Amino acid sequence: MTLNRDLADYNKLVSKMFTWPKNKSEWAKYCLSDDQLNHFKTYGYVSNIKLLEEDQVDQLNEELITIMDPSNSKHDLLYEFHSNQSEDPDRIIFHSLGHWRMTPGFHDVLWNPAFVMAAYQLLGNKSVRFWHDQLFCKPAKHGGVVAWHQDYSFWVRTKPMQHLTAWVGLDDSSEKNGCLQYIPGSHHWGLLDKPALTGEMEGLIHFLNEEQAAMLKQPVPIEMQKGYGSFHHPLLVHGSFENNSDQPRRAFVINVFGDGTKSDTDKELLARIPPIPPGEEIRGKFFPILYRADN
Repeated sequence: MTLNRDLADYNKLVSKMFTWPKNKSEWAKYCLSDDQLNHFKTYGYVSNIKLLEEDQVDQLNEELITIMDPSNSKHDLLYEFHSNQSEDPDRIIFHSLGHWRMTPGFHDVLWNPAFVMAAYQLLGNKSVRFWHDQLFCKPAKHGGVVAWHQDYSFWVRTKPMQHLTAWVGLDDSSEKNGCLQYIPGSHHWGLLDKPALTGEMEGLIHFLNEEQAAMLKQPVPIEMQKGYGSFHHPLLVHGSFENNSDQPRRAFVINVFGDGTKSDTDKELLARIPPIPPGEEIRGKFFPILYRADN
């Protein structure tokens, strides 16, 4: 099968990377437990969910090399491309959005059964619609920080807030190489102002009260093996410190929302994507349904 240049033309699996379940019993093996769902509700996250096999991680890391190549002829499909978003050569953060349109593996991870079932449950059993993807890669020895932030503070152009983020490691992640870190329960703080994403780690502290600022000093590191993922609430404060280790820390992010989410802007929701008028539901080939509640 010869695929179109832009994989956004396909709202289903295009490779043999995953097998789509045929019935409820096949879906059941991907369901989160009641304990995991309760942990998410209480603390704003649930982590160490196995989403990928080792060969799938290897395939994605091979595709990642081509995506990171500045000469890639498909870069016009990306919404953002930053070889180093921090702009500091000693604190490097590779960051891109839109790579699902470029390669079969990063396209098909959106329809990974383990991912979409967990997302469906964590969204309160709503149909899951794709928002956008991200890559965050920190090279060995001088990978930079992702500052403390709430995802929804960057997404207020979409309403209501019924969003979810999945962070998936393509390397083993630890405190040494700059793993994801959470402030448990901070999803109850309400919406805060947003800091510079790759600026100073503590930039958010200027928007916090004394008690919240103290909690910012006691994060929970999310150490995971490659192929495992963590899901978090759109208001959960999270970030990651520098990578000063000898190992890279590569990861991708999938952001979704419940079907029925609407545009709240007359501008582009993503770069070079036709605007959706305020009040209209976000849908179409760039925002496909990943899992329907009536599956």
